[in-house]
Amino acid sequence: MTSIGVGARSTRQREALVHVLDQADGFRTAQQLHVMLAERGDKVGIATVYRCLQLLADADLVDVIHGEEGEASYRRCSTRHHHHLVCRDCGTAVEAQAPEVETWVAAIAAEHGFTGVSHDLEIFGTCADCSG
Repeated sequence: MTSIGVGARSTRQREALVHVLDQADGFRTAQQLHVMLAERGDKVGIATVYRCLQLLADADLVDVIHGEEGEASYRRCSTRHHHHLVCRDCGTAVEAQAPEVETWVAAIAAEHGFTGVSHDLEIFGTCADCSG
């Protein structure tokens, strides 16, 4: 098993992207990751960045959020279920547990006869560093 995941062929480009993701301090768009790779001297095409990010997302090795404009951003996160508080200005993200949300989701699903329910919750705001 590589850092990309079981069954995926490890390539120089994929390993470079995983390294950049591991060093990032928040969610980053594919464009931002492409720039970070170039700054490190890694020659990885933007199409390859998008393909690798999709591979990582499909393997649940990165979290994907869609910002207010709809653009996807990516981050390596813990594998347990969690939610995010995301700074609109700098992209810093904090993982948050929300047992009340889990209870509410289960109750709403049961009320309407749904099973096998999943959900994502992203809360956008301004972090203390950016607002102060």
